[in-house]
Amino acid sequence: MITFIMKGGVLMGPILLCSVIALAIIIERFIKIRSSKIMPQDFLDEVQDLVQKRKISEAEVLCKNNNSPMSSILLKAIQSFGQGRDLIKEKIEEVGKREIAQLEKGCGLLGTVASVSPLLGLLGTVFGMIKVFNDIAFQGVGNANSLAGGISEALITTAAGLSVAIPTLVAYRYFLGRIEGLVHVMEERSREITDLLGEK
Repeated sequence: MITFIMKGGVLMGPILLCSVIALAIIIERFIKIRSSKIMPQDFLDEVQDLVQKRKISEAEVLCKNNNSPMSSILLKAIQSFGQGRDLIKEKIEEVGKREIAQLEKGCGLLGTVASVSPLLGLLGTVFGMIKVFNDIAFQGVGNANSLAGGISEALITTAAGLSVAIPTLVAYRYFLGRIEGLVHVMEERSREITDLLGEK
């Protein structure tokens, strides 16, 4: 494996760094972006039940004791109780934007890695081909070993760049879709609580 990396030339270092960054973000996002962590169902049902029974102070305490993104949104809504539905909606949208930004944390860097990795591979290919043509210029086409080394470097970096980029891009698209779906559910549940709080 080390020999394979060495044959890829100097650009294998940045490509390997991209793979480490991508893997770290993917693992971290898989742990963080789960429905059970973002909006625990039991918690949501309990808050909704308390709000329906107009036990507002108890619902507020419950939200404060929960550390999920959804609890921050509902806490702001509950603290705005009695101020009217429109104002409650406005305040939870502010909190919601911050929580969504936290959910999307790391996805931008993941997208960058997915874009940069194949370009690094392509640059490695260019370097490898330059090496081949330099060898041809100085030694002619008779030295097959020298030509093979340059071509090998070009192909290895291309393969390495694509090997990092493809799964990273798939993970990036998956997380964006996952976050979009979670945000939609969060909006629905927030609307339900807002309507209950806005009732006279």
